[in-house]
Amino acid sequence: MKMQEFTIKDLENFSGIKAHTIRIWEQRYGLLAPDRTDTNIRKYTDKDLKFLLNVSLLNNLGYKISQIATMSEDQMREAISRHAAAQQPEQHFLHMLKISMLNYDEELFNEVIEQYIKENGLERTFKEVIIPFMKQIGILWQANVICPAQEHFISSMVRQKIFAQIDTLPLIPKTNYVPHVLYLPELEIHELSLIMMHYLLKLRGYRSIFLGQSVPFEDLLQVYQRLGEVKFVSIFTTNPSTVLIPDYLKKISQIFTDTGCEFHITGNNLQGIKSPDPSIIHIYSNSEELSRHL
Repeated sequence: MKMQEFTIKDLENFSGIKAHTIRIWEQRYGLLAPDRTDTNIRKYTDKDLKFLLNVSLLNNLGYKISQIATMSEDQMREAISRHAAAQQPEQHFLHMLKISMLNYDEELFNEVIEQYIKENGLERTFKEVIIPFMKQIGILWQANVICPAQEHFISSMVRQKIFAQIDTLPLIPKTNYVPHVLYLPELEIHELSLIMMHYLLKLRGYRSIFLGQSVPFEDLLQVYQRLGEVKFVSIFTTNPSTVLIPDYLKKISQIFTDTGCEFHITGNNLQGIKSPDPSIIHIYSNSEELSRHL
């Protein structure tokens, strides 16, 4: 089976270590010995990448490169487990998640996330580990360092983890508060932040109804007809497009006038866009601001 190959730029993107530094470590300490193409371009394996991530972890923990260069792989793993677990730097968790993504390693992913959740709670885990990790994945995907399947694997694992935490929360009586209805508009699929908001609302004792991805606009009206006054919550990451958002918001203000319903919305596509009717549509600069308001 053909192994995935990486360029030195891929290693820089993955590890955060500059390509120039990687070359110096190779020449001075023999840390890596990559094969080369016919045109003398370095090419690295996933084993090289995992090794470099471990080197980076140890270096961040205070080990000198000259010291790391003398360690066996077993000694490196033992040192990482002993020191990183005790000091709990977020960078350690991010590196381990990268390795779990690279190898489609569900066991390693669960081990890393469960440890952080146990010690810090899901809310801090999402803010301090998952969000930075997903941002790094986006950069790696744009740089063509990882394939879509690896991104889908991690997104699926994160989704499962949040829903598992949601299942541990008590059911909220229907009489408590106006219900929050969380949805993504048609063609929008980036739902992790919305799922996390669903968890936070339930954690705080609110009635939260999660509709998920790509909900047709007409369905929102049916939700109102069934439930009455509700607070709709949504995140526009890629859809509707910036060009179509004014029409989408105008449609909301026309159809939901005098219903008592409110829309609370954030997302990248809303930057610079103002609400056509602030009594119905509330726009927030980011998910944290939206979460605090709700």
